[in-house]
Amino acid sequence: MKKTGLFLLLLGGIMLNGLRGAADETLKDFLSAYQEDYHKLFCDVSYSWWDAMTTGSDEAFEKYTDATIAMSAYHSSKEKYETFRRLLAEAEKNGEMDPLLRREADEVGNAYRQAQFPQEIMERMTKLSGEIEKTFQNQRGVLDGKEYTNNELLEMLEKETDSARRQEVWEALKQVGELVADRIVELAKIRNEAARSLGYKNYWEMTVSFQDFDPDELTAIFGELERETAPIFAKVKGELDEELKLKFGVDEIMPWHYDNPFFQQAPPSAEIDKNVFYADKSAEEINQIAIRYYDALGLETRGILANSDLFDREGKSQHAFSNNMNLEGDVRVLCNLKPTSEWMCTQLHELGHSVYEIYVDPTLPYDLRTACHIFTTEGIAMMFEKVTDYPKWLVEFAGVDPARAEEAESALKKQRIREQLLFCRWTIVMFHFERALYEDPDQDLRTLWWDTVEKYQLMKRPPERNKADWASKPHFVIAPVYYHNYMLGELFGAQLRKSLPFDAEHFASKEVGAKLIEKVFEPGMRWHWNRFVQEATGESLSPKAFVEELKD
Repeated sequence: MKKTGLFLLLLGGIMLNGLRGAADETLKDFLSAYQEDYHKLFCDVSYSWWDAMTTGSDEAFEKYTDATIAMSAYHSSKEKYETFRRLLAEAEKNGEMDPLLRREADEVGNAYRQAQFPQEIMERMTKLSGEIEKTFQNQRGVLDGKEYTNNELLEMLEKETDSARRQEVWEALKQVGELVADRIVELAKIRNEAARSLGYKNYWEMTVSFQDFDPDELTAIFGELERETAPIFAKVKGELDEELKLKFGVDEIMPWHYDNPFFQQAPPSAEIDKNVFYADKSAEEINQIAIRYYDALGLETRGILANSDLFDREGKSQHAFSNNMNLEGDVRVLCNLKPTSEWMCTQLHELGHSVYEIYVDPTLPYDLRTACHIFTTEGIAMMFEKVTDYPKWLVEFAGVDPARAEEAESALKKQRIREQLLFCRWTIVMFHFERALYEDPDQDLRTLWWDTVEKYQLMKRPPERNKADWASKPHFVIAPVYYHNYMLGELFGAQLRKSLPFDAEHFASKEVGAKLIEKVFEPGMRWHWNRFVQEATGESLSPKAFVEELKD
């Protein structure tokens, strides 16, 4: 090449780099201003939601609704969105962008796109959702003329041995469905209206697309899961039902014979009741066990728990969650701890979400300072809760007698497989029903619910029952089109357990904690989930490792 040609090429490169830098800086300026605005709006939503969940007051719910509307209104600005698109196009035209800037821009663009439907629709959707959430939070099941919390009714269901009485308790747990069903259908129609305004068929399709999934690919994954787990599930459920027939002295198992009203969790087996490991403990001791476990991993939880709300009281949400309040280290847990196996698992689960959040790289842009994806944080949370099935963990952290823990090892493993299978089949129910809900909100949802339950959970519908049982599940309102992420989290968790390794012997070392910080927590949303899963586990996301665990 001639020197003049080389000079011109180099000069062109310098000029191109100069133009690229100018365009990037302009886009960077926009994104920098966006991050400041986003941070304030995020905090307003987060803290008002926390107040609503911990108090149940009208004022708190109104503030939360207003903050949510403000967040949506900000992102619905067509002027800001068009400016962003112009600056992004300029940056793309001038060459390859810095990968982190590209990732940040993708997420900001996604946030704007999701809010480009009319503000009037957003306000209707947000207000109605808030009203239904409030009903869920404040409603109490009525039994024999007396009101009971969900926790109280679940405890009754767990202990009751009379089938007729169990049916009454189960029906009390479902009463909220009749109160909210019509409004959930109305909400689904408003959500569909929003989705169609953005060019999607319905809200389900829009939501999974905004979660970075291809709808057909997601459906294929669940189809493979259904096929691979069907024969294992049929065998396991048959064994479980035979145990329950003996326990309750009945010839036929009905939905109220399971301890969970949706059959999403396995009841204690005839061989092992995991609640016995915690029966002599207080709710506070459950919390202390969790602290000691995370200490062993080198993962700090005391700062998280200092601002958390852990114990049951009037007006407070009856459920459990972890919340990153400000993207700057204020991470909290809401629980209603009881000395039971379920709440031990729940505390470990929610703290799993929390430690993920606090170890995210704090230098990332605000909207990237969280878990890579919904399913990756669910995978971590579920991985941590499963340690309660390891005999070694029970001895070291729950103080169980070593001989007793060793004796229970086989039953614990069997029960763990039951729980994974039951939850898998439950998520398949939610996946298909919720997709159908948004495809046609006016169809006979009561019949569709039990058709779906019978098909995938092999659970017999109550004869002549015509109630909105489906609507008693709050996720349709507070976390719509979300349940598939729990199952994908199980797939991710299985792959992570295999690659770390993280098993019955390796679950509590600081080396494991350090690997999790490096491979899973610190990256935050730096990468798209496809790359993240590959980097963290060494392979692409698939059902393979999960199904292998079920066959062990």
